Amino acid sequence: MSRHLTTILVADMDAAYIDVASKLVAERGHQVVAARGLAAARLALRTQRFDAIIADIALATSGGGDLLDEVRKCDLDVPVLLMTSDPALHTAMLAVEEGAAAYLVKPLRRHSIFPALDRAVRLGALSRLKREALELLGDNDHSVGDRGALKVRFERALETVALAWQPVVDAEARRVIAYEALLRSQEPSLPNPGAVLEAAERLGRVLDLGRALRRRVASEAHMLPEDAMIFVNLHPRDLADPDLLDGASPLGGLASRVVLEITERATLDSVDEVKACVSRLRGLGFRVAVDDLGAGYAGLTSVVQLEPEVVKLDMGLVRGLDRDATRRRVVGSMTELASKLGMQVVGEGVETPGESEPLLELGCRWQQGYLFGRPGRPGAPARFG
Repeated sequence: MSRHLTTILVADMDAAYIDVASKLVAERGHQVVAARGLAAARLALRTQRFDAIIADIALATSGGGDLLDEVRKCDLDVPVLLMTSDPALHTAMLAVEEGAAAYLVKPLRRHSIFPALDRAVRLGALSRLKREALELLGDNDHSVGDRGALKVRFERALETVALAWQPVVDAEARRVIAYEALLRSQEPSLPNPGAVLEAAERLGRVLDLGRALRRRVASEAHMLPEDAMIFVNLHPRDLADPDLLDGASPLGGLASRVVLEITERATLDSVDEVKACVSRLRGLGFRVAVDDLGAGYAGLTSVVQLEPEVVKLDMGLVRGLDRDATRRRVVGSMTELASKLGMQVVGEGVETPGESEPLLELGCRWQQGYLFGRPGRPGAPARFG
């Protein structure tokens, strides 16, 4: 049985360093492809698959010409070893941040490059085997911890941002009062809204995601009934986004219809001057909702800080409401308290008449869930009875 010949890409601007690294890689028994400069490295990546990459850190992370981005567009699994002739703290931190498999100091020596290269080749092989196994099992959640890979996956998700609209109904009047815009994406490695949001948080791209979502909402709003409110999910950090606070933003023209829903069970501690931000948003015409009341961070503290017009009961409280007296007492107390505070309550996750009817009896007319309609096209009618 023939041994797989591993191929290593060596990329640098300096021919002398390329020569040294190439000789060491070949001595270790690997085939070498040498690339001097960014253009040559990009060409190599687009025409061949590598088992590992050794690249100068300046070449790999240069502004406007990021080789690591190019690497991850071509291969999510290949390990990258970054080398530098300036072993300073900031370059080491940059290497770690960019997900380097190793950080090597020039001039390269056998005792440093051989163990690092051996480990990188093994990790790359394992990563590919794991991905192939997941594909065979039909699992699309192909987790990759490398920051460079995550950046590429997130960019693809951002480019394919889409919405699914779910009706919110007045169950007593049997009419639709609002639609909630729910995030969707066609990036298979980030298969649900939670995965996309987690990637945005890891990459510091929360505001980019929020802006893309709000632009999409604004572009589809004309397909909704004119008297329907529009529920739009926000990450707490979006509250202070200058784009959202600008009345000329895509969503600004719809402010009188929009309810900004603080979601994902997230803490407000990361936002400075929460009340001031919310006051500015209300000045533009927006209303505010607290999502998932009764779960995670979305407790009474969020209600006090935001003073929302709407609160949405967590679906965990609604599920099996007809069979659980304790749940009914809790939901009844929450609904009564919200009513005294002038807040409207929405019961989320309503799937059966047995959950809807007790909500009505407890004073919760506004309801949302599969009983009335699954997320779908904008303006789709709700089901009653």
